[in-house]
Amino acid sequence: MIAAGRARSAGWLLGAGVVALSSFGAPVANDQRAWGEHGVVVSVDPRASRIGLQVLRSGGNAVDAAVATFLALAVTHPQAGNLGGGGFMLVRMADGSTSAIDFREVAPAVAHRDLYLRPDGTVDPERSLVGATAAAVPGSPAGLVTALRLHGTRTLNELARPAIELARDGFEVDCFLAAALAEERQLLGRFASTRRVFFVEDRPLRAGERLVQADLAATLERYAEAGFDGFYRGRTAALVTAQMQRDGGYITNEDLAGYAAKERTALRGTYRGHEVICMPPPSSGGVALLQMLNILEPYDLGGSGFGGSTTVHLMIEAMKRAYADRARWLGDADHVPVPVEGLVSKGYADELRRSLRTDAATEVAPGRPPGAKEGEHTTHFSVVDAAGNAVSCTTTINSTFGCGLVVDGAGFLLNNEMDDFAAQPGVPNQFGLIGGAANAIGAGKRPLSSMTPAIVCKDGKLRLVLGSPGGGRIINTVLQVLLNVVDHGMPLDQAVRAPRIHHQWRPASLQWEWNSLVPDVRARLDGMGHRFAARPRSIGQCQAIAVDGNGLRTGVADPRSSGSAVAY
Repeated sequence: MIAAGRARSAGWLLGAGVVALSSFGAPVANDQRAWGEHGVVVSVDPRASRIGLQVLRSGGNAVDAAVATFLALAVTHPQAGNLGGGGFMLVRMADGSTSAIDFREVAPAVAHRDLYLRPDGTVDPERSLVGATAAAVPGSPAGLVTALRLHGTRTLNELARPAIELARDGFEVDCFLAAALAEERQLLGRFASTRRVFFVEDRPLRAGERLVQADLAATLERYAEAGFDGFYRGRTAALVTAQMQRDGGYITNEDLAGYAAKERTALRGTYRGHEVICMPPPSSGGVALLQMLNILEPYDLGGSGFGGSTTVHLMIEAMKRAYADRARWLGDADHVPVPVEGLVSKGYADELRRSLRTDAATEVAPGRPPGAKEGEHTTHFSVVDAAGNAVSCTTTINSTFGCGLVVDGAGFLLNNEMDDFAAQPGVPNQFGLIGGAANAIGAGKRPLSSMTPAIVCKDGKLRLVLGSPGGGRIINTVLQVLLNVVDHGMPLDQAVRAPRIHHQWRPASLQWEWNSLVPDVRARLDGMGHRFAARPRSIGQCQAIAVDGNGLRTGVADPRSSGSAVAY
């Protein structure tokens, strides 16, 4: 197999490594750690990771490998891999230059702030979550074209070939996809076009059965040959708009043809001598991550210990303040004023810290940063190539399987990203996240996102590439893996595997994984006034790469996921 001989399976949660089937019919060990001196790819699917590594081994760079991996995930991981969604790609080239590529979905031209309100003024969540009415204009195909134009060395046609073969020839459904299909059976079964792809008669595909996606293969062929026009114009666009017209959706031919991915200036911050590079709005992840790091920097988290009551308390208080500001201030900076510089400044963190008590939980309200003016499914992969170019890419169709609707004749699922807007200020979305007026629905706006692709450097050298799915829990997942490496000195596999907590201000209760709070720590936190929610199955699924001082690359796929790390 392609993964280096030193690659081994982590045993936590999933046992001694899961075996999946590659598109070539050979068994592929779902290795969760891999080491190499040249290239590493870590993604949620072993087939996609292998395809990305093949690109690196054949001389492609990290962006080429990222595009091939992305397109493979669109075939093998329909829970979140996509052509019908969007995301963010953070690129750091070996010379230190960066690109923050925003291919977030966009609200159709007919969208307005009351789009999902009933006549009585209440929110109708069904229309923003299920079917054609929930879909925003997809951004993923444009994002990949933009990434290749800026930094790629291979053609889209070449990089799409493995994904086209996977879709056309099919692959055996693994236990992870089978479980997801079974869990979302009710949603997927509502649409005839979706049933034709993922069902056998009246039931979802089971593990070991073959998933063939001929329509998706044809869509990928058109895209591979014509790039942007192969998706946003011509037959694929006609299939999308025909679906909209049949089902009452809002996307038009003009919306599709007018979509544009954007290269933005990456956010940069520092934490204990490390440079942290991340996405600006409409990602809230970069702002919130830097804000939390700034709040925590004066405290000796290493001294108070991983999982200690003081460490956990301080993280909770930092999370609450960042998520409160997320709800109040963040949105699409192309449409509303967002005080980014103020939010991520060290001085503003000093101000927020004044209300933080080290011995008790505190009530938190959104702050007022300098410059302010009034006015669950995702996937992540990381790539590092032999030259030291790095890609951290998070992409989504929002819910697992998006809005549940496969575009008839085109073979791909549409997103339900319109639910990431604030349908009504103060009303939480499906992830319990509260949005304000800055994230109100508007024509051409990009909804606020929690996606947090990040790259960490030390002394100008690449050290860490990471990100995660997880809806509102994404930001805190990335935060804790970074703290585990920097403050607690954990090797990357331990940093990713370690149990996590999550607090997002509202609701005002702490979520926590099994073993993240030992009894005496929980008792101390309870005595400080913290409240606790029911334990979730997991918090995030971080896919990360670390580069040590000798240049050795270590890739780690989160054992909470079906992920795979491969290297050479």
